[in-house]
Amino acid sequence: MIQDRVIALGFFDGVHLGHAALLTLARKRADSLGISAAALTFDTHPDTLVLHQPVPLINTMTDRQWLMREKFAMDEVLVAHFDRTMMEMPWETFVDEYLIGALGARHVICGHDFSFGYMGEGNPARLRRQCSLRGVGVDVVDKVVRGGVTVSSTHIRQLIRQGDMEGAAQLLGHRHFLSGTVAHGKELGRRLGFPTANLLLPAGLLAPAFGVYATLVTLPDGSVHPAVTNVGIRPTVHDTLGPMVEAWLMDYDGTLYGETIRVEFFTRLRGEKQFPNLDALRDEVLHNAEETRNYFASLRHAAPRA
Repeated sequence: MIQDRVIALGFFDGVHLGHAALLTLARKRADSLGISAAALTFDTHPDTLVLHQPVPLINTMTDRQWLMREKFAMDEVLVAHFDRTMMEMPWETFVDEYLIGALGARHVICGHDFSFGYMGEGNPARLRRQCSLRGVGVDVVDKVVRGGVTVSSTHIRQLIRQGDMEGAAQLLGHRHFLSGTVAHGKELGRRLGFPTANLLLPAGLLAPAFGVYATLVTLPDGSVHPAVTNVGIRPTVHDTLGPMVEAWLMDYDGTLYGETIRVEFFTRLRGEKQFPNLDALRDEVLHNAEETRNYFASLRHAAPRA
């Protein structure tokens, strides 16, 4: 038996404030109907096939699913395989056979600019009309604007590329983050006195502007630690491992190899640069550690008192 669902439609890269409007409404509708709240996303960005333009993604699929479940209480995150068959599917078939027939949609929520089906012929008006014939409700959510800017994944990607983590957070509604399994590096940081937890950047994921960031790192036990985090290729040591995220947890003493951690980016302290020697590199990292402590202290002091 197919499960009845309220389904929010979108790719949901970044799970930003615009997406939040869809997901929050999906949860509300599901609660009122007494059925499951689900988000439908895709394993490949449609532009990769439709426009033949690979899109560097803000989130991994794992992080996207975590955000939708953790922050918006989605009961399910449904992942559709976006291939040529789906790309060329008539929009009526997508609604009747896939959304309603296969997924059990009883109420659907989409953004004002959502398109689907062959040549993008499906749009919110057609979705509403087709669903009404089947007794399925539809909500169309208008664009979300912050500071005169329409919230979009495209604009957020630009901010992350520039290292503007404060600007990205304003549109995301949360700090940009990356989670992954700590991998072995060359252990240079350990020899210099600041051991780092290293994450490889997954293929297809957008890299923040190379440089050093003040971050918070969440460990598997739920503890959160301030960290100095470098994103880049480590030009001082001529590394060949490729772009990497290296977080020095300043108040942590332990081994994290093989553990899954989450790194939240707060502000960019400086760009990545090559130092004349390792002593100069160590001095700069220690300076960045002081900057990081001061940054988070300033956030605590700025927080409103209860």
